[in-house]
Amino acid sequence: MSPETAPHSGAEFADRTYIVTGGGSGIGRAIALALAEAGARPVVAGRTPERLDETVALIEKTGRSALAVPTDVRDPQAVDALVAAAVDRYGRLDGLVNNAAGNFVVPGIDLSPNGWRAVVDIVLNGSYYCTRAVARHLREEGRGGSILSVIASYAWHGHPGTVHSAAAKAGVLAMTRTLAVELAPLGIRLNCVAPGPTETDGAGAALWATPEARAGVLASVPAGRFAAPSEVADTALFLLSDRASYLTGECLTLDGGQWLGKQIYGRTTATA
Repeated sequence: MSPETAPHSGAEFADRTYIVTGGGSGIGRAIALALAEAGARPVVAGRTPERLDETVALIEKTGRSALAVPTDVRDPQAVDALVAAAVDRYGRLDGLVNNAAGNFVVPGIDLSPNGWRAVVDIVLNGSYYCTRAVARHLREEGRGGSILSVIASYAWHGHPGTVHSAAAKAGVLAMTRTLAVELAPLGIRLNCVAPGPTETDGAGAALWATPEARAGVLASVPAGRFAAPSEVADTALFLLSDRASYLTGECLTLDGGQWLGKQIYGRTTATA
């Protein structure tokens, strides 16, 4: 579809199918709900069936269709089965959202090998396995598609206490930019979105578990607030859509200016 004929509304997602990993809560659930509202059929994947079923139930209440497929993205065979289940149910697959993640705060010197492997396996290896499986299907079908990975700005600037997650997400960014070039001739686009602090139960429990920690994180955001999951979903839908048909290998940062606003010398931001 050319930019001149691409629709500029939710109608462009009608009858399309997208896999959303980590779709049982938080940002993944918000993206799945937004896709359904725009006419797509989300296939939500994750390791907790009950949460996936909750997402599907929320979508079905709106009269839309969705499918839950419990999946461990660290297992390439399970990922292949996920793609097969999506195609078997809906007859086609148009893209992927790599959102499954794991994180916790710990000094790198104290991080165990198991802790390192757990996060890298989910974030980096899982994103690659899912991307590979979806891209191979799209190539076999002779149809383009869009793959989006959810990362974080510390993928390029680092962050003390999250060496495992920062390294894994940096790998996903490099993977995205590498495959954006390799897969462009097939009409497959790959991009990233990098949300800042977002109001989700999972991230909040792991990264700002106390009121004091939350206040400290909030103070680092020039915009003065956390993102809503729906705001991340809006950006995700743009990157998946035909409106972004010439955009590939990019990363859109959605963090209220947090990573740009690292302050060293005195107050420089405006006050009301």
